[in-house]
Amino acid sequence: MLVNSMTVHLNTQADLEDAINALVRFDPRLGPVLEVAGMPALRRREPGFAGLAAIVCGQQLSTKAAAAIWGRVSTSFNPFHHDALRNARADRLGRLGLSAAKIKTLKFIARELSAERINLDVLAEEDADVAHATLTKLHGIGPWTADIYLLFCLGHGDAWPAGDLAVQEAMRIGLGLKTRPTVKEMHPLAEPWRPFRGAAAHLWWSYYHAVKKRDGVIAGTDKKAIKPPKPESVSNAKPVSNKSRVAKASAKPVKTARRRKAAAKAGARK
Repeated sequence: MLVNSMTVHLNTQADLEDAINALVRFDPRLGPVLEVAGMPALRRREPGFAGLAAIVCGQQLSTKAAAAIWGRVSTSFNPFHHDALRNARADRLGRLGLSAAKIKTLKFIARELSAERINLDVLAEEDADVAHATLTKLHGIGPWTADIYLLFCLGHGDAWPAGDLAVQEAMRIGLGLKTRPTVKEMHPLAEPWRPFRGAAAHLWWSYYHAVKKRDGVIAGTDKKAIKPPKPESVSNAKPVSNKSRVAKASAKPVKTARRRKAAAKAGARK
C-alpha cells in the first residue's frame, strides 16, 4: 500500500500525473499499461447538487440522450438549487424527460440537502469507502453513481469504481487475468493502490480505450453496446427451419395439381 492515512485530491492534471507516476513506481505492472494508455486527461464535473443531479439524469442512458435531458433540466431552473427542484411539480419534471424514478431520487436528495442531513462537499475529505457508503444510502444512488460523483465531481483520488465494466475488462487484459474480475474481486486487486485508486481508475479507462481502438471492440464487454458484425455471405433474412422447408415442398404438388385441374376445365369450355 502506498500511503495509509491521507486523502488525495485530483484537482489538476498535474495532480493526476503525480499520482499515476507514483502508482507506476510502486507497482511495475502498471508501467506497460501506461505505455499503451498514455497519460490520461483529468475529467472533472461540477460538484454539489448540480453535479450529482446531472449524473442521476444520465443513469442508463446514452451520452447524447443524457446530455439532452440534463440540458433541459439545468436550464429550466436558474439558479439550479436543490430547493427549486424540491418544490417543482413532478409533472413539470416529467415533461423535461425525467422518469418517475429519477424524479423521486432528485426530490429525495433535494429534501436531504434542504434539511442539512447530508453535505455533498465534505465527502471529498472523507475516506473513499466511507463517502461511498454515505452516498449509496441515499434513495436511487447506486455504487456507479456514487463512484462517478466522488471521482469526477469531487476529485477524490481514492474513489474506486469496482463495478465499472470497462475498468474490469482493462484489468483482465492488463494484468493477464483468466477472467474479468467481479466487483468482489476488484477490491483486493486495487488495495495496493490506495490512496490513488481513483488515479488508477483513470489509467485503466484510458488503457481500455487504447486497446479497444487498437484491436477493435473487446470481446466480453457490455453486451448492449456490442453488436458483432454480420458475415458478408449471410443475408439478413431469417433462417428457414427444416419443418418449414418440408411444408413448402409438400405444398408444391398440391398447387401444381390445382393448376392442372383449372387448365383442364378451361380446355373443356373451349
